[in-house]
Amino acid sequence: MTYRIDCLQYANWSEKVFRQMHEGGVDAVHVTIAYHENFRETVLNIEKWNRWFEQYPDLIFHGEWASDVARARETGRTAIFFGFQNPSPIEDDIGLVEVLHKLGARFMQLSYNNQSLLATGCYEAEDPGITRMGKQVIKEMNRVGLVVDMSHSADRSTIEAAELSERPIAITHANLHSWQPALRNKRDDVVRAVVDNGGMMGFSLYPHHLRGKSDCTVDDFCQMIATAAERFGAQHFGIGSDLCQDQPDSIVEWMRVGRWSKDIDYGEGSASAPGFPEQPAWFRDNRDFGNIEQGLRRAGFDAAEIAGLMGGNWHRFFAENFTPAHAQPDT
Repeated sequence: MTYRIDCLQYANWSEKVFRQMHEGGVDAVHVTIAYHENFRETVLNIEKWNRWFEQYPDLIFHGEWASDVARARETGRTAIFFGFQNPSPIEDDIGLVEVLHKLGARFMQLSYNNQSLLATGCYEAEDPGITRMGKQVIKEMNRVGLVVDMSHSADRSTIEAAELSERPIAITHANLHSWQPALRNKRDDVVRAVVDNGGMMGFSLYPHHLRGKSDCTVDDFCQMIATAAERFGAQHFGIGSDLCQDQPDSIVEWMRVGRWSKDIDYGEGSASAPGFPEQPAWFRDNRDFGNIEQGLRRAGFDAAEIAGLMGGNWHRFFAENFTPAHAQPDT
């Protein structure tokens, strides 16, 4: 069965977006439910999602296991998987890793641009790697089935996380640094460390990560995927669009600044372009996944490889990594 899975979105959620997921045939989406929130604030975000699940049961439901992707396809809905872009929801308490997994979290970044209690973010000048607490938290995440995500982390920290983790890790949303040298994109040695441990990387449609930014063409994007597949193997890749549809610019400010700075941090933007960049015309919302599929076909991928890149590879990864260690994989 061919699935469509997007392993990262942070849209301004609404019935419109949920209907577009349905129209686009999107079976599963990993959604960000925390950027800088503490544990209690993250619980409030889960409550918000619970209300949406109650309001739109014909469109979305809370996904917890790989088998929920098949259930979504069978019922014409989208399974929503929770993740954090920062370890702030666990605060300084390793016991909250298991609690949050039981509340439905399936991905957690070890850092978001800055140094955290666990690892170094990609905007820091120095990267001392995984911290003492980080080593313990990785071990606990492996035990309960919470995936280590290094999308916003620095190089050494990411390589060390891949080496320390006994289970595969993920970079849910980024591109090749050799294609577009953004701070957030990943150098080949980083990608190699992740895939050598069986890990996955999702390709980002966020314009700051694209060559040509908003003017990037679908064929250039798919050619980058072809390069990655040639270097590392197509089975290690999928889509993690980083779609921030319908969000006001105040949200990108919250992502970049949180509560850690009084000064404005422009991140990948600039003082002259501080807000969200415009999406490329061929990927504006969830109805546009077909454009990527066609681009992959033109780039020379066969049907099986396209099925893997559009969702099959993520589905396999979900099955192997969401369940507690030593439990049977869930398919």
